Amino acid sequence: MKLGEADPAEHKESELAKKKGDWTFSLLAASLVGAFGSSFLYGYNLSVVNAPTRYIKAFYNESWQRRHGHPIDPDTLTLLWSVTVSIFAIGGLVGTLMVKMIGKILGRKHTLLVNNGFAISAALLMACSFQAGAFEMLIVGRFVMGVDGGIALSVLPMYLKEISPKEIRGSLGQVTAIFICVGVFTGQLLGLPELLGKESTWPYLFGVIVVPAFVQLVSLPFLPESPHYLLFEKQNEAGAVKAFQKFLGKADVSQVMEEILAENRVQRNIRLVPVLELLRAPFVRCQVITVVVIMACYQLCGLNAIWFYTNSIFGKAGIAPGSIPYVTLSTGGVETLAAVFSGLVIERLGRRPLLIGGFVLMTIFFGILTITLTLQDRAPWVPYLSIVCILAIIASFCSGPGGIPFILTGEFFQQSQRPAAFIIAGTVNWLSNFALGLLFPFIQKSLDTYCFLVFAAVCIAGAVYLYFVLPETKNRTHAEISQAFAKRNKVYPPEKKADSATTDETVNGKPEPDSSSTLDSYIKNRVV
Repeated sequence: MKLGEADPAEHKESELAKKKGDWTFSLLAASLVGAFGSSFLYGYNLSVVNAPTRYIKAFYNESWQRRHGHPIDPDTLTLLWSVTVSIFAIGGLVGTLMVKMIGKILGRKHTLLVNNGFAISAALLMACSFQAGAFEMLIVGRFVMGVDGGIALSVLPMYLKEISPKEIRGSLGQVTAIFICVGVFTGQLLGLPELLGKESTWPYLFGVIVVPAFVQLVSLPFLPESPHYLLFEKQNEAGAVKAFQKFLGKADVSQVMEEILAENRVQRNIRLVPVLELLRAPFVRCQVITVVVIMACYQLCGLNAIWFYTNSIFGKAGIAPGSIPYVTLSTGGVETLAAVFSGLVIERLGRRPLLIGGFVLMTIFFGILTITLTLQDRAPWVPYLSIVCILAIIASFCSGPGGIPFILTGEFFQQSQRPAAFIIAGTVNWLSNFALGLLFPFIQKSLDTYCFLVFAAVCIAGAVYLYFVLPETKNRTHAEISQAFAKRNKVYPPEKKADSATTDETVNGKPEPDSSSTLDSYIKNRVV
């Protein structure tokens, strides 16, 4: 067979892969195992503290009385409980700031593996706190679990973005959001009184965390490291080829390698960009601002505030208090279904319509919810309309804003900038989470049911900004995305200049040997 001719068997394999949507067993396994031990745990820890709240407060009171000989002051108990809930966000911020340092040394896959140590340690601390009679163990465990979440929500989207072909990059990236929703739903389900939501079994709710961490710990080692990391940061071309062959399920990965090696020519002798340098870089200024806006809206859009009102709204709708935990499961179910829907349609509709549409729909339903809460006692059917609004807000969030921010953060930036970009995104995410938890009680106290208008304003402001600034990134390479932002940045990205220089050299028939030596050596040795 002559050089350049395609093997008919390989051509057939390639066509088959396209018909299957480029999904392979390795891609599926990496996404499911990675998300189960990472974003699932984040979602689970968002909801798991709700069901056993009164039992945990009773445990705090008993521990305090045993030590000091008198019951705990109500204000002190409220403070301790607030710290228990909010310290998860502080841990998340710490974990986010650790990502660049750990990721540079260990890579994407091994960072996720090491991160399981935080999850298992946190699970043991929280599960054993009741037996040890030390509520401090529960608080420290929540902090350590936050560190795990901060690392996971930065590294997992990077890993999934770097192992997936661009045709299914959005769908694969949406797995992060789907498993967050599944985690929230699982926390609600296990918190039912018939399962672990009882006074005698609530510590086991936290012990369950060990299971996903252990599954990831024993499964992920059998999957390859990110080929981008191997090629760009370890200069391991052979390892990158093998990783791509495994993930793409075919022997000829020359086209993919040529695409990313073109990026490698620009990033030769790669150096990870520090956060401050990325913030100052003029050719990514608009990308950075867009990530900050998206991540701030992700947390400040008011979804967390919805959980504050859910029980009271369900109660006013005439649902018996004993039945409310079961009805609350509907919120987790809707959340999961909406996230799955987004994953199925994201490559057809694109990121932009789902993200902007999600924020617009949330604005509309927040407005209707404000009206129904204000007129709650005017008619017996009004509370039921409030329930519908709650479910609609959750569905609108999970169909776009719930997962796409993590995908876009990976798509906006090149390899050397990506860790710093995820640090910025994670910092905004966790600080916004903490700020909302701190300020919402005061907003709610001042505005009562009108507090949701604040969140409607955040949603519509985010939608308007994204409408004018955000380009569609579906099926686009990093160079194409950067050039789409170039007009707004008023500075052309370096890769555009490098690409035009490379093109000129190729046209003249005199390619630069130093700048493309890696590509040339690969093409000479490629499988044909």
